Amino acid sequence: MLNQSTFTLVNPQNGNLGFKLAAFEDHSSFDHIQRHNYFSLIWIMEGSGELKADFAEYKFSKNSLLAFAPYQPFMISKSRNVKGVAIHFHPDFFCILKHHKEISCNGILFNNIYNPPITKVDDVSEATLKMILNQIKTEMQNPALAQYELLVSYLKIFLITASRLKAQQQPEAQKATANNKEPFILQNLKDAIEEHFKTKHSASNYADLLNITPKALAKITKTHFNKTLTDLISERIIIEAKRELYLTNKPVKEIASELGYEDEHYFSRFFKTNADVSPQLYRETVGFARGVV
Repeated sequence: MLNQSTFTLVNPQNGNLGFKLAAFEDHSSFDHIQRHNYFSLIWIMEGSGELKADFAEYKFSKNSLLAFAPYQPFMISKSRNVKGVAIHFHPDFFCILKHHKEISCNGILFNNIYNPPITKVDDVSEATLKMILNQIKTEMQNPALAQYELLVSYLKIFLITASRLKAQQQPEAQKATANNKEPFILQNLKDAIEEHFKTKHSASNYADLLNITPKALAKITKTHFNKTLTDLISERIIIEAKRELYLTNKPVKEIASELGYEDEHYFSRFFKTNADVSPQLYRETVGFARGVV
């Protein structure tokens, strides 16, 4: 469909990647840890393999859409006959945080600490997404007036289509445990983290809140999310920190304090450990402190 073509738009102000559409014939571009300052959508149209993302491993097959937020670590391994297309876009080109109400993909496609970053593409959606990709390719081959506006419109449709699919598929993850109490514990855990992540940072805090032993909660969390409870808490804090760094002018010290860290330097080390980049560098390369919320 895309004839192994690559189309790239670069931000003329800083030389950073703005938007990129690239076909691939194998997984060589993704066979090592990726940590980019832009969003990535990788559509596996053919083949299968294994995905390592954050602290977990997943298997994927034909017609799987992989989605990653800036600086989210991932790599593809053990692939067989993988072919597909990737879309990369910088938050400067299109910020999903600012347009959350329009497209609602933040927390569904991206920045979802509870579900795999994989969406299965069905036949109907496949036709829609391929049509959008062809429109993008045509526009990038023949740039004209209002190219940016058109590309953003196509990207929005792509994101909305994928988000709807992912939202439909999310309940599937809980079907296997429908007949026991674990789904209720998991939902209560999600709610507790969402309510208390700014003030409660330890796994034992949440075990106490849910009236369950830390060991039992750790086992349930590892079984269903393939992550530790500490991983889940840390990822939620990092998501909020990234949002504040990108969308506000607040000093790092103020953001740290709002997230329950009185020691700015400790927070900066925590952020760098989990995001692989310092808060200030994240702001400089992903966000530009525009002060818009």
